[in-house]
Amino acid sequence: MKTSKYHSADLSKLTFLITGGAGFIGSNLVEYLLHNNAKKVRVLDNLSTGFMKNLDAFQDNPSFEFMDGDIRDLETCKKSMEDIDYVSHQAALGSVPRSINDPVTSNEVNVTGFLNMLVAQKESKTVKRLVYAASSSTYGDSPNLPKVEDTIGKPLSPYAVTKLVNELYADVFYKTYGTQTIGLRYFNVFGPNQCPTGAYAAVIPLFMQALKDEKAPTINGDGEQTRDFTFVQNAVQANVRAFFAEEEAVNQVFNVAYGERISLNTLWNDLQNISGKKITAIYGPDRKGDVRDSLANIDKARKLLGYEPLFSVKDGLGITWEKF
Repeated sequence: MKTSKYHSADLSKLTFLITGGAGFIGSNLVEYLLHNNAKKVRVLDNLSTGFMKNLDAFQDNPSFEFMDGDIRDLETCKKSMEDIDYVSHQAALGSVPRSINDPVTSNEVNVTGFLNMLVAQKESKTVKRLVYAASSSTYGDSPNLPKVEDTIGKPLSPYAVTKLVNELYADVFYKTYGTQTIGLRYFNVFGPNQCPTGAYAAVIPLFMQALKDEKAPTINGDGEQTRDFTFVQNAVQANVRAFFAEEEAVNQVFNVAYGERISLNTLWNDLQNISGKKITAIYGPDRKGDVRDSLANIDKARKLLGYEPLFSVKDGLGITWEKF
């Protein structure tokens, strides 16, 4: 995999906190920072959805530190920010179906946990900026395509509500306390370290697991729903660029995507071609709370963050399948 530098700052003088760093996007970000000689990378994770195996490669790195803790505890959040310059807040309970089945826990983690992080940032003497994982689910029932940051609809799931509340809280904290935050609205991020098991696994690892096991996957609905799938290295780039972006990017949210959409049927065909296997998918009912079509306009991220996605969906699928 081609590795690019997304920063010009000297990371050897800087310390980073990655919440949810044992998870999918977080662990890829940890890898980037340590590979580029960050002074310290601290991970805060309670391992409810993350895995220590995602961090195995860093255990002997003197710049790496793991902190077992839960963002629902304010004191833990404060402690995690001691002597930290930049925070990437990836910890959350993802998944629309999970939030529909258990809205209370999703709210506790995604809203109370986020509020705790903002309070800890406000009280920190060292943290310069907090970059947080927002979500394309915030666009809700807005029919507009491509999605532009300042036009959203009503949320279609409890998960989407929690992610919208994060943006509202970040805005209020900036205006009230001057805390620097930048939100990244991820569009269907995929790649290495994404878990293919469990009730709430995302579609690409599920498809890959089906190919590996030579079993037919179930596609919800007719499979013609579209998504702007985004390879994880593009999301890593967005986080790193957001750490060091100019002041005008602060207290803004940005679409993080590739800027193209494909249907689930096309995705399944592409994966069959990459794997060299032919399996006919099974079709099931539509999934509650799902958005029908998704496509991002990434002009704002290009302009204010210097974001330029380097990996197409096909690039990412090939890399991910190899690792899989």
